[in-house]
Amino acid sequence: MNDKLGTRDFAAVALFAAVMAICSWISIPAAVPFTMQTFGVFLTVGLLGGKRGSLAVAVFLLLGAIGAPVFAGFAGGLGYMLGATGGYIIGFLFSALLMWVIEKMFGKSMWVLTASMAAGLIVCYAFGTAWFMTVYTKNTGEIGLATALGWCVIPYIIPDVIKITLASVLSKKLRPVISGLMA
Repeated sequence: MNDKLGTRDFAAVALFAAVMAICSWISIPAAVPFTMQTFGVFLTVGLLGGKRGSLAVAVFLLLGAIGAPVFAGFAGGLGYMLGATGGYIIGFLFSALLMWVIEKMFGKSMWVLTASMAAGLIVCYAFGTAWFMTVYTKNTGEIGLATALGWCVIPYIIPDVIKITLASVLSKKLRPVISGLMA
């Protein structure tokens, strides 16, 4: 397999950066509303693979950093990314990179992909929560880990597990189509 990225690869990276933005704008109302951002990240890496998927996540983050309204609520900008919840957004890149490493080590089976998504989610939660606690403490005052997890992680676990399941199934079904387009 050629490791060089060609025109089709760059087109796929750009397309899936846009897909992640669209997923970010989809908000599901609930007791604690959630978006489809993580679904977009997992689907992107699931369909494009670790290398192109990680690159698409990086492009998505760079677009947001320069102010494009690609994040939830049509938000964007470096200030938004450096805010209290920005660590979860930056954590998407760590999730994608971990998924790439797991793909390299164990292959692309559905079970490996699903496990890599779960591991990526844990990394995103860990990075985001550490970031949240740091920024919150600096701006507002001391916060405990249990409180931060109660606000930022626990309400999202079940929706995120559903998103991982959906992204895994769609990746398995659509990967042959995407691979055919990339050939």
